[in-house]
Amino acid sequence: MNDEDSKEIIEDTCDGPQEESYISYATDFFKRTQRWALTLVFVHLFFFLALAILSGILFFITGTTKYQIMYAALFVVFILIAYLIKIFAWVWGSRNIISREIKRLELRIAELDQTVKGK
Repeated sequence: MNDEDSKEIIEDTCDGPQEESYISYATDFFKRTQRWALTLVFVHLFFFLALAILSGILFFITGTTKYQIMYAALFVVFILIAYLIKIFAWVWGSRNIISREIKRLELRIAELDQTVKGK
């Protein structure tokens, strides 16, 4: 990969100098080409949260201890699944951030190489 390719890739992936913060990372995740993954993650997240809420409601409605234990266990399982989906979304979103930083680093190394060769 030569310097021009690196510059084109960085200009395509970056809209300009950005402030590197969690808010910029979140907006980067929401407006990139990952809308299908984002939609899929949110659908699954809301599905399992709805199941957790339903099992929590059924826990308080049920009168027998056997079913209360079952609904409490289901509530914990559904909350854990929702938490794992959240972690998956976080990792999925940080993938582009890491690749963008690697491309910036490659460009800086290429510029440093040019200055060293120029001396």
